[in-house]
Amino acid sequence: MKIVFMLFSLIMMPLALAQTATDKIDTVVFVHGAFADGSSWNKVITSLQKSKINVISVQNPLTSLADDAAAAKRVIEAQPGKVLLVGHSWGGAVISEAGNNEKVAGLVYVAAFAPNDGQSANESVKAFPAAPGIQKLSPDTNGYISLSKEIMATDFAQDLKKDETNLMTATQGPIAGKCFDDKVTTAAWKTKPNWYIVTSKDRMINPDAQKNLAKQMNATVTTIGSSHVPMISRPKEVAKVITDALKKLNSQVEQPKSASN
Repeated sequence: MKIVFMLFSLIMMPLALAQTATDKIDTVVFVHGAFADGSSWNKVITSLQKSKINVISVQNPLTSLADDAAAAKRVIEAQPGKVLLVGHSWGGAVISEAGNNEKVAGLVYVAAFAPNDGQSANESVKAFPAAPGIQKLSPDTNGYISLSKEIMATDFAQDLKKDETNLMTATQGPIAGKCFDDKVTTAAWKTKPNWYIVTSKDRMINPDAQKNLAKQMNATVTTIGSSHVPMISRPKEVAKVITDALKKLNSQVEQPKSASN
């Protein structure tokens, strides 16, 4: 009988170890915001790749919350295991919607909207004065909003050099203005571990509104003294928040039971 039990244990042990490897969260999915594209995460991606972390950046169409959430979900579902979902700015609304996917283990918000159930991005911050950059925006004849070189340099990314903000202006993704009024159905942050990076020198989303969102979410908060784009101006600090989140999530992954159990 003991021999049979030992043989059974030897057979099951690799399966348990394989299950643990599968459960480990080692993939980060990035969701960009308005006036940007997937390359806005490049500096953080490079940092994480040096640490052997799998990364992938979604390319949002920026046409509606439903369209952007669908794009994020396609990427999430293509991954072999669970992921940490990271959203910047408008991307916070997207991850609040797409983050309900069972493969999402946690959420990181970077200077981001975080609407509640049945709430839009605009509604989530309406209790606070609009930031200077937001007050300058207006849609074109097709209803899309983009940033001028001046707004990019003075309000969106005022802590970057001109050649970099000029490049960001040229490669930005215009967003349909109606996106900001699209409502999240069920906010994923209500049931998933979450982190929030507040940008204290932000001129696009009021820092006080960010703090309020983080408090509402009961998020683990990090404050960075940057513009609206810390992933470009302070990538190492953003990468650290992400790696710390991964460590926290993985510390909660159940260890394989010993053969004697």
